[in-house]
Amino acid sequence: MGKLREMTTELKKVTPKGDLSWYVKWTASVIILIGMVLTSITGMEPWNLILHFFGVLGWGIVGMLWHDRALIFINSVAMFIFAVGIGKWYMGVL
Repeated sequence: MGKLREMTTELKKVTPKGDLSWYVKWTASVIILIGMVLTSITGMEPWNLILHFFGVLGWGIVGMLWHDRALIFINSVAMFIFAVGIGKWYMGVL
């Protein structure tokens, strides 16, 4: 039982709770989930892309607040991809 107790005390939560990043990450996560639902419904373009864009923008902001280069990188690339999709939709390509 001692090893289990040691293991649980080593696992500490390191992400902040209750600060700005906490609210942004959960809001962005919900927005991304709604975008996923809209993606599964035919004819919801470009709303699904727009919601995904704002969701990954939120996670990009979280990455900046946390100084996490991986989050900044992946969400910057995702914002570019969704922006291209939105642009293509408005130009009538999609």
